[in-house]
Amino acid sequence: MQEQAGVSSVAAKFVPSSSERSSSSALHLEVKEGMESDDEIRRVPEMGGEGAAAPAASGRDGVSAAGTAQPSGAAQKKRGPSPADKENKRLKRLLRNRVSAQQARERKKAYLTDLEARVKELETKNAELEERLSTLQNENQMLRHILKNTTAGSQEARR
Repeated sequence: MQEQAGVSSVAAKFVPSSSERSSSSALHLEVKEGMESDDEIRRVPEMGGEGAAAPAASGRDGVSAAGTAQPSGAAQKKRGPSPADKENKRLKRLLRNRVSAQQARERKKAYLTDLEARVKELETKNAELEERLSTLQNENQMLRHILKNTTAGSQEARR
């Protein structure tokens, strides 16, 4: 019975708390004693330069279980822009597109307004020219009539 209590107290010393489970030092202690936690058993070994014998767990500070420093960016490969960056770029593109579309609408409206003003101006000028044409045609017709009468009258006077 005493022996079981002693084993329980020894086991309690080596059972890591939740904060120790995430740190590399707790995992290093467990490996020393030959006890593996459930997390250690379920962990898939990393395929890399270290081999599958004892995978090195890195802590938050970038130090592995062996105590060597790892560069923070070396373990992570660049996989392109983050989703937040993609969303930010998409929103900027949408905003630029909206601004560009608004400017195009304003240019079109100004162009149409200019065309409408030009149409009105040309219609006015056309009406003035048609009126002048009509006046000149009437004047021409009267002059021809007068010329006809004067030539006819002068011929009769000669006879």
